[in-house]
Amino acid sequence: MDLVLASTSIYRRQLLQRLGLPFQCRAPGVEESTQSGEPPRDMALRLALAKAMAVAGSEPDSLVIGSDQVASLDGRIMGKPGNTANAVAQLARCSGKTVSFHTGLALYIPGRPSALQHVARYDVEFRDLSLTEIENYVAWDQPLDCAGSFKWESLGIALFKRLTGSDPTSLEGLPLIALTQMLAAAGHPVLERRLES
Repeated sequence: MDLVLASTSIYRRQLLQRLGLPFQCRAPGVEESTQSGEPPRDMALRLALAKAMAVAGSEPDSLVIGSDQVASLDGRIMGKPGNTANAVAQLARCSGKTVSFHTGLALYIPGRPSALQHVARYDVEFRDLSLTEIENYVAWDQPLDCAGSFKWESLGIALFKRLTGSDPTSLEGLPLIALTQMLAAAGHPVLERRLES
């Protein structure tokens, strides 16, 4: 059975490649908008499910993975910065505080009435950061397409005091621990087949 990632994110594609499984990527075409009063956890799961189901409509015989990440600070959702000024401002707001990341995951399985669903939470406690540190970091890592304005797998690790969560890959946008469990539940355990080299 084919495996499809309902995403055009380079970060999610790189994460899924770690499992050594052949897969295809499809753009889900889902509007990633917030709904009034929607908690970050609910938003992440709603969008992950919407992405999986949107692609499943054209790939009904495939396993389809949908994922979405929502970052929040002081209860307010943080989007991707998009430019340097926004990234600097976002990190300045994060200085000395904890940002919560909720990463929704959905797996559409052909023939099942509903997709498997999971939300992974990861908390990032930032050090007290100077403006110089923030500006230097943004210039170096260019995290303009990342929620929270950092790449923890790169130089972003220098921004933090503490990371708390059960699956660090969820911080990059695709919780691989939960996904491997879902694939096993769908009858496709990752380590019971020869991995692609």
